[in-house]
Amino acid sequence: MFGLGGQPQLSSQQKLSAAEAELDLVTDMFNKLVDNCHKKCIEQIYNDGQLNKNESTCIDRCVAKYFETNVKVGENMQQLGQAFSPGKF
Repeated sequence: MFGLGGQPQLSSQQKLSAAEAELDLVTDMFNKLVDNCHKKCIEQIYNDGQLNKNESTCIDRCVAKYFETNVKVGENMQQLGQAFSPGKF
């Protein structure tokens, strides 16, 4: 059941469940990004079938900020996880 280094081996079902959970998280993040940036950058009344320059610039910046923030939060969570990992006390 345990492999080298004391890491438990995951069954195929556990791997599948982990992959599904990760897909759910990524899908949720994408949907939130689309929703937030759409609300922020695009008028509710569409005047044109294409994004105008201001909307396009706003979307680019919004997406960049969203990912930058997501990376920073992930890094902070990882640091917190390491700080509270066994053997650190």
